[in-house]
Amino acid sequence: MAGTAANNEVRVARRPNYGFQKQQQAIKKQKKRDEKAEKKRLRKEVSQESDSPTEDAAPEDEVA
Repeated sequence: MAGTAANNEVRVARRPNYGFQKQQQAIKKQKKRDEKAEKKRLRKEVSQESDSPTEDAAPEDEVA
């Protein structure tokens, strides 16, 4: 009988760890912001590169 008493332990349901969930959500948001900022920076670089040759060419045409 002593063996059966040990098997009848009361199990408590696990509580959600809201702090961990909130931290993971914050990390996910920050990663998304960083990716968006990187895309924006690359778009800006590409537009500046495509604009700069035409700007450089224009003064040379005016001088010549």
